[in-house]
Amino acid sequence: MTSPLVFDSQHYSVVTAMITPAFFLTATGSLLVSCNNRLARVVDRMRDQIAEWHLATDPGERARLAGRIVLHRRRARMVLNALQLLYAAISAFVGTSLAIALDQFLTYRLEGVPTGLALVGVLLLLAASLLLGREAWIGVGMLDAEIRVEQARDDGVDVLPPASRPPG
Repeated sequence: MTSPLVFDSQHYSVVTAMITPAFFLTATGSLLVSCNNRLARVVDRMRDQIAEWHLATDPGERARLAGRIVLHRRRARMVLNALQLLYAAISAFVGTSLAIALDQFLTYRLEGVPTGLALVGVLLLLAASLLLGREAWIGVGMLDAEIRVEQARDDGVDVLPPASRPPG
């Protein structure tokens, strides 16, 4: 049995294989930064609308703002869930690198563990990306609704839905 500490060409192929997850780590890290920024923007916007809701006296406007606050909370939770998935993906990619190194020391007894960890990391990255895509879609929908309300106000049209208009 050969010693796992012998530095031959197999050693370099292991080191090369250990570096491969670094590309996934870089991509995941970029998404984490973006995700943290998104979460901060969503939370800031929600706080602004909570302040507007406290100042609003019109029941219709309060109802509209309350609906938007609910959507912001939903978006914030989606981004938070995406962050959790991304952190788990980072753990899987780091685990992949470690498993590749450990596999050589154990004379390749781990079989599919490194590949399995890499697959888990990629699936977590995919799930986070899909979640962020859905959150962005909701955000754009909210923006479209806000633009429609402002355009209607500019045109002098009553923007309150009938159910939120005060009686009278």
